[in-house]
Amino acid sequence: MLILGLDPGSVAVGYGLIKKEKGELKLIKSGLLKILSKDKSKRLLEIEKSLLRLLKNNKIDVIAIEKLFFMKNMKTALDVAQSRGVLTLVAAKHKISLLEFSPSEVKSSITGYGLADKKAVAKMVAKFLKIDTIKKSDDETDAIAIALAAINNSINIKV
Repeated sequence: MLILGLDPGSVAVGYGLIKKEKGELKLIKSGLLKILSKDKSKRLLEIEKSLLRLLKNNKIDVIAIEKLFFMKNMKTALDVAQSRGVLTLVAAKHKISLLEFSPSEVKSSITGYGLADKKAVAKMVAKFLKIDTIKKSDDETDAIAIALAAINNSINIKV
């Protein structure tokens, strides 16, 4: 089973693709979706194209995405919501199961503590994947953690 974790943002969307097979977890790839434009509308199209490219090259069974959480900056929240909407629409169009997790749900699932800091999450992500350390951007690490949260909650996955 291939699970894609997505960490939506206004200018960067992290992704982490994890394979679960016979109880073993393997990080297949992670990165940032290609978003270069300064124009908001074009950025949304770039998010769509990048995700479509990722879907075309991988047989993804489940997409897990971070829920929008409260943000003090309304402009940023709206931009993130638009990004999230594009990602959700692409998943729906391709009939891929979609799971949504709040940041505290992801942290609880990965570290056992809903207010864990980024270092604690990165440490546990490395532990789950049986690697020494995770040397990725915060967006990538968060996306991998979101995919792991989906695996930890795999009772809800219908494949």
